[in-house]
Amino acid sequence: MSGGLLDEIQIHLAPVLLDSGTRLFDHLGGQFELRATQAITSLNATHLRFKVLR
Repeated sequence: MSGGLLDEIQIHLAPVLLDSGTRLFDHLGGQFELRATQAITSLNATHLRFKVLR
């Protein structure tokens, strides 16, 4: 990471429902843009990788 900024984010989604869910990005504040760079699917999860553009 450069200067304390987030360069990349990885999310691993599993098909499990727990209560009403949690919004992942609400606490970050401000706006940002993501570009999907990789998606890998398996029987148990989907693995997503994003580059943070701003």
